[in-house]
Amino acid sequence: MSESASLELTRDCEAVQIPAGNVVVLPAGTAVEVTQSLGGTFTVRALGALFQIAGRDADALGPEAPAGTETACAVSATAEGPVTEEQVWAALRTCYDPEIPVNIVDLGLVYDLALQAQPDGRVQVGVKMTLTAPGCGMGPVIAEDARQKILALPGVADARVEVVWDPPWHPSMISSEGRRVLGLE
Repeated sequence: MSESASLELTRDCEAVQIPAGNVVVLPAGTAVEVTQSLGGTFTVRALGALFQIAGRDADALGPEAPAGTETACAVSATAEGPVTEEQVWAALRTCYDPEIPVNIVDLGLVYDLALQAQPDGRVQVGVKMTLTAPGCGMGPVIAEDARQKILALPGVADARVEVVWDPPWHPSMISSEGRRVLGLE
């Protein structure tokens, strides 16, 4: 969901500068324009730059903060049985590039997904993903978001998300749903 709400931060707030990936603190009173609120994070324009604010800091945006910051993994905490590949794919679909309103799966950034059963019945999840640009400093941020959402699934013992560069990403890797969202179809 894309937004365009002008707000003022009600308190100092940690943010990640896009695309550099630097962690900064935006001071209380900073004017911000929310440009995107997807996957549990906010992308805001402030001080002439873009920043990502975590959903846990939504209160800093005040009571006028846009809705749509759902972080729910597609699987309920009451799900029974071992985690499935479909559940992990659903969790990955809640991860977004902060500059593009399409999830990392539909952007074609996820190259490989593997589940390995553990002796205790849980699974270890391995993901190989890429980024739209090799120089993007947001890679570790996006990969950690994916890892945390996978770890939140019941039955996951561990998750590893590796950023790889082969094959290089190309816009042709965007799914038909992603192309529709971006207005390319």
